[in-house]
Parts: sequence; structure tokens; C-alpha cells
Amino acid sequence: MTLEAFSQSEALTLGVELELQLVNTVDYDLAHYANDMLRLMARHKLPGSVVPEMTEGMIEISTDVCRTWGDALGQLAQIRDALVQSADKLNIAVVGGGTHPFQQWHQQRIYDKPRFQQLSQLYGYLSQQFTIFGQHVHVGCPDADTALYLLHCLSRYIPHFIALAASSPFVQGQDTAFDSARLNSVFAFPLSGRAPCVLSWDEFGQYFDKMARTGVVQSMKDFYWDIRPKPEYGTVEVRVFDTPLTVQHAAALAGYVQCLAAWFLQERPFTPVEDDYLVYSYNRFQACRFGLDAVYVDPATGQHQPLREHLLASFERLAPFALQCQAGGALELLHAVVQDNRNHARWLRECQQRENLLAEVIRQASLRFRAK
Repeated sequence: MTLEAFSQSEALTLGVELELQLVNTVDYDLAHYANDMLRLMARHKLPGSVVPEMTEGMIEISTDVCRTWGDALGQLAQIRDALVQSADKLNIAVVGGGTHPFQQWHQQRIYDKPRFQQLSQLYGYLSQQFTIFGQHVHVGCPDADTALYLLHCLSRYIPHFIALAASSPFVQGQDTAFDSARLNSVFAFPLSGRAPCVLSWDEFGQYFDKMARTGVVQSMKDFYWDIRPKPEYGTVEVRVFDTPLTVQHAAALAGYVQCLAAWFLQERPFTPVEDDYLVYSYNRFQACRFGLDAVYVDPATGQHQPLREHLLASFERLAPFALQCQAGGALELLHAVVQDNRNHARWLRECQQRENLLAEVIRQASLRFRAK
């Protein structure tokens, strides 16, 4: 198995994928309704796609290629409206969030699709525990070497992405004390983590060939990296986001990635080196655990500062690129989240403190998802 050629795509175009929860409307536990939802959604003429995911209580939606965050929001909103309409017919609800707060992993059924069944046989109970819900953002790259440069520059902002999207504080009925507990389930997989620090597609191909010869991987899909190249699409795929509670927030996150990519590709502000990754795991842990209250360690200087301050500085630095990418509204939305120190993990905790019933938290989250 050799690495496929990197397809050329239009620079800075976007694609968004969201994994969503299907819950019943009695006790708001996960409902095994993926097949019924797919059947009803097939009746709608929609952009992008709606496909099954690992277990039967979840579903994945994706956009077509988008040029702006507004384009992504328009497509996601159209798909959301069809999801809500279909769910209402089945008397279930669709919910965002990175984890379901009280589902039991052993009750989840693997979706009947060959790849999912193969993964279940390989990973055992980890496959059922992978009933978690993330957002992936693709950004278009003109060539393979540019994609690798962009990948390593974006890696500096992994904690920013995690903190902005964090929406998984509860697992198995317990407050985990993490803002993003979802990623702890991802880290259990042996090929998770980060890509090797190589900057040419030839070098990357050599790395892939070595891995393929070991029999450990057969395609890029076998790597569960935080960010990975997607040669078949000509993109870099950022994979650390929890699924937000609203499509507006999901589109804004894509706009933030696009602005960062525009800065990196036009000004080349960083020269990626292996030592950039010395603080990578620490920064990622800080963001998962503390969200917007995390400490960020600059990979180049070793300086410690509040992640919130670094986020606000990044919004200011990206202002001209937001204008260029028509992403000003996206940065305004995220700026308000950071300024108020109120990501979706905090919203979920506040809701639980008020209601003291996780089923009610999910009900209210389902209302947020369907709101236009």
C-alpha cells in the first residue's frame, strides 16, 4: 500500500463535518435511530452528506466545499433544519456536544458497516466507548508541501481549538473536571497524537511506506492524529474540536481555522521544527482540562501565559485576514465567548447546577441545537 498522490484544491476553501447525538425524548438517553434518520434524510435535497457513524445513536453530517464561514453556516443550517424535521417525525431529538452526559458505553451497538465492524473487532470495547462526537474542519491546500507546512503551523493552535470548542464535561453521569473529556477517549487509540514533523511530501511518503511495511496502517484513515493531511481531498483536516451545541458556533470555528491558514500561507510567520512539539502534549492537556482557563506555553520561547490572552491576541492579529476571508462575524462570535469566559462546557455545567438533572441538560441542549 503506497501513499496516494495529493490532490490539488483551492487554497483556503473549507469543509465541515459534525458528529451528532440522537436521543429519545423520554429520558434523553441515546437512541439507536441512525437507520431511520438516514432513511428520512434521504428524502431531502441537501448540500453535503449525511452518513452513519461508529454506533447507532449517532450520525455524521458534512458540508460541500465552502469558501467562507457564512457559506458553511448556510449549508449547516439547511442540514440542521432537515435533521430537526426528520427527528420530530421519529419523536427523537438531535443534540450537539462532545459526549452524551450519561450514556453507558456497553449499551451502544456498532453500526452494521464493514469498516465499523472491522474496527470493533480490532479495538474491542474502545469502539463502543468511541460513542463521542467531534467536529472536523478541512482547509484547502494548493499542493502537498504547503499542506504539511500548514499542518505544523496549525498544531501550535491545537489548545486554542480545544478550548473554544470544549463541550464534553460529563461522562457516564459524572462531571470529569475536564472541559473536553472526549479527547481522552481518542488518546486511547494507538495511532492518535500528532503527525511526524516532516515538511515535504516525499519525506512524508517515506514515513507512510515504513508504517505500511509494518502492517500497522493501510491508509491515512488509520491515523487518528489531531491534524492530518487528506490527500484525496487536497486538504488538511483539524480533528480536535468537540461538536458544538450550535451550527453557528461550528461555522465560526471553521472561520477561525481559515483565518489562521490565510495568515500562515501568506506571511509564513513560523518555521516548523521538531522542538515545537516539546510542549505539545502539555498544551493539549491544559486545554482539555481547563478550557479557556488553561495556561499556554509558547513553543518557541517557552513563555507561559493564560490561553485566554493568547486567544484574544490571535483575534487581533487575524483581523486583516478576517476581512479578506469575510470571517469577521466568526471572530466576533468567538471573541465574545472568550471575553465572557463561557464556552459550551461552562454552559452545560451551569445548566446542570441549575437543574440538577442531566436529562434536562440534554433537553435544553437539544433546544439550542434546533434554534435558528
